[in-house]
Formats: sequence, C-alpha cells, structure tokens
Amino acid sequence: MSKALILGSTGLVGSFILSTLKTSPSSTFSSIEIIARRSPAAGKDSTVPVNEFVEKDTTRWAGHLSSISPAPSVVFSGLATTRAAAGGFENQYKIEHDLNIELATAAKAAGTKTYMKGEIEEHIKEIGFEHTIIVQPGLIIGHREESRFAEGIAQGLASAIGKIHGSFKDSWAQDADVIAKAAVSAAIKVEKGEVKDKVWVLKQKDIIQLGSKEWTA
Repeated sequence: MSKALILGSTGLVGSFILSTLKTSPSSTFSSIEIIARRSPAAGKDSTVPVNEFVEKDTTRWAGHLSSISPAPSVVFSGLATTRAAAGGFENQYKIEHDLNIELATAAKAAGTKTYMKGEIEEHIKEIGFEHTIIVQPGLIIGHREESRFAEGIAQGLASAIGKIHGSFKDSWAQDADVIAKAAVSAAIKVEKGEVKDKVWVLKQKDIIQLGSKEWTA
C-alpha cells in the first residue's frame, strides 16, 4: 500500500483532503504524512496512521520530506496564503510559488510518483513526475480561516444560486469538500493504474464528476 503526504492541510481545500483521506474506506493509502506550520484541527478519527511534522520554519520542510521513508507515493499540495497574512506580495509569492517548487523538487528526488497541485502547473510539470494532477476549480466555496472580502461576497452569491439551480453553480463554483474528494479520487485512480496520462488536468466538470457524482464513500 502507498503513503500520502499533504502540504497545506490547515487550509480550506487541504483540510478537506485530510478529512477525506482519514475517513476513506479505500485501502489505497496505508498512512498519511502531514507537513504544516501548525497542527490541523482534530476532526474525525482516522482509519490509518497520521504522522505530523509541525514546523513554523518552512526552510526545514524539504529536508524533512526527503527523510520520510518510504517516500510518499502521492503528494497533495494545498499550500496557499493571502497577501495580508503573508505580509505582502513578495512573501506570498515565496509561499505559493517558491516553497511549492522546492517541496515538489524534493518529493521527486525522494521517489514520489504523483504530485497534485492547483496552480503553478507549468513549473510542476517540468519537474517530471510519473503523474502530475492539476486541479483547476472555479470559485471555491467554504469557510477560510483567512478571510477574503470579495471572495466572501462571491461565495454568498454562488451559494444562493446553488439553492435555486445547483447545476448552474457547479459550472463556475465548487464546494471545497467536493474539490478535495475529486483530488483523492483522482489519486486513487492513478495508484490503481487506471490513468495512463502523465499530466491529468481536472477541470470544473471533472471535479464535479469525481467529487460528487461518482463519489461513493
């Protein structure tokens, strides 16, 4: 069985990826590794072991990732932040771009086969994983610890429209838990050898298909 690693497990989508993996009945992943600046919320009990590496100094993350043995077969990255929380655009870029690339490179060197990320896809593809899964949702619906005013207004609108006509909302906005389930479902398909493409881009319709219509857990 394989090991999964989550980066950004305290964020909106990352936290749902964690809870989905913890409660999934699938035997695809034997354990879950977490690298984070703080411990994620306790949430539900896990059906597999969860190992946390909590370190505020992100310069130590790549070294720890490289030391995990055996290496995680799949890495889910939900690493992201707001400009305000990061203290400016430069620091935000260091987290959302530079840190992601550093960790992806370390994962590839350690032997990770599949890497999943929502952005910076061109740089991730260049690293050359056996499988790269790019998740491209529309507006993400859910409660963030770091509030974004304009996004909050759009989320409210999307939720209201969803109550009237769910399929219309799905065409431009997806719930965070649905995105997380789609990410986990895609990773499981890759681990089972059901996906041959080196790069798999999950568009909004794919997210709804995998994370809602086909999700049976």
